[in-house]
Amino acid sequence: MSVIDLQDITRVYRMGDVEVRALRGVTLDIEAGDFVAIMGTSGSGKSTLMNLIGCLDRPTSGRYLLDGREVSRLSRDELADVRNRTIGFVFQSFNLLSRTSALENVELPLLYSGVKTRERIVRATDALGLVGLSDRLDHKPSQLSGGQQQRVAIARALVNRPKVLLADEPTGNLDSRTSVEVMALFQDLGHSGITVVLVTHEPDIAAYASRVVVVKDGRVVSDRRQAPEKAVVPPEDPVEELARAAHA
Repeated sequence: MSVIDLQDITRVYRMGDVEVRALRGVTLDIEAGDFVAIMGTSGSGKSTLMNLIGCLDRPTSGRYLLDGREVSRLSRDELADVRNRTIGFVFQSFNLLSRTSALENVELPLLYSGVKTRERIVRATDALGLVGLSDRLDHKPSQLSGGQQQRVAIARALVNRPKVLLADEPTGNLDSRTSVEVMALFQDLGHSGITVVLVTHEPDIAAYASRVVVVKDGRVVSDRRQAPEKAVVPPEDPVEELARAAHA
């Protein structure tokens, strides 16, 4: 079943008297449980496409069905409601609150949704367990490695139980080993039925996806399925492991 269904989508911005055509008739269908990497150079339209998929923007023309619902013409408030219920976001910068614990950071979307305290704690704890951080609930971001901070951000994106996880350059601030850890987690999420859409400019990161969509000049110029590379995390250097344990 299609979770994301874009039909002849265009997006035109006006800058004074100049029209900027960011998307030019994009048609894209993504099924539940797909792990899709969207690639393209700067100015290709991939960020505009991600914003539209994430209901952060609306198309100039065309239709967008998200989980079977037409969302192309919804109001801002209606789009916000759809985002909250259906989509989780992960960004290159972790966007964690520095003075609050991992648990409290993950609770935030539930707080905004009016979920009661006890349920917030249970669901945030479960989400952190899902990303392997059950033993870091009370740690603040400064007490976590970069990879652990990104895992907290992923847990926060998952706490509302979204159907779609959108990740914008999520490994951009991570070393190669930690990047593989995050890709392994995304692959596991895809196997669990969550649809993962990843924007990246790195071919070695896109290799972990089961499908690669290339955008150029506002159009999809390539859309291919592939046998994804299995994300296998290499053993940690003993010295680094000791340093991390001391830091924790």
